Amino acid sequence: MSSAVSEPASPAFSPLYQQIKALMVRELQAGTWRPGEAIPSETELAVRFKVSQGTVRKAIDELATENLLVRRQGRGTFVATHAEQTTQYRFLRLQSDDGEASGTQRQFIDCRRLRAPADVARALGLRSGDAAIQIKRVLSLRGAPVVFDEIWLPAAPFKGLTAEKLSGYRGPMYGLFESEFGVRMIRAEEKIRAVAAEGQAAELLAVSAGTPLLSVERLSLTYGDKPVELRRGLYNTSAHHYRNELS
Repeated sequence: MSSAVSEPASPAFSPLYQQIKALMVRELQAGTWRPGEAIPSETELAVRFKVSQGTVRKAIDELATENLLVRRQGRGTFVATHAEQTTQYRFLRLQSDDGEASGTQRQFIDCRRLRAPADVARALGLRSGDAAIQIKRVLSLRGAPVVFDEIWLPAAPFKGLTAEKLSGYRGPMYGLFESEFGVRMIRAEEKIRAVAAEGQAAELLAVSAGTPLLSVERLSLTYGDKPVELRRGLYNTSAHHYRNELS
């Protein structure tokens, strides 16, 4: 990659720090800086990109706000990773009504390779008939089943993913995707609605048919806003709630 900052390709004005940010995202996407590793110092980056240290700092500030980088006092700036305790469940918004922290237990019900249904293929940007991986799992809090997830992944980036690999990995699933398959979830879009429990979901969540559940459909994206996961979760909110912070 050239160290000099080039003129923007489009006629629209792009602030210099945004150009530096784009170059840094390119490095992250290429794997030059790996999850959990330190990036070069602001001084080194300023020399590399031929800009001021303040411009680099502003670019890093935005990347930290977007959870792509993590600043650590006295140690430097590191590439964010889903393996970190503070970020491993940042997409899981379910909390106990009493406010007490509780550990999450996982049970994988199924993991299979299938032809992607039409709606899944559209969401993941696949062609009709392309292979996808379907995962079904239950999340329990304090020993009680609370979430039933149906997860769809494009098969190509996750070649070799099995139920055994999922069950044997002790960290968060996104951490496995990141470390074993080089796929990092950057951001997510969600649709939420109320539904009634039925069939397998009612059975696995140990609720009666017709029990109100919260349906959370999440599309997770990696660099370049490329969709890499479609997750359809059913949440039992009888003793929990979905919490989000707006800013």
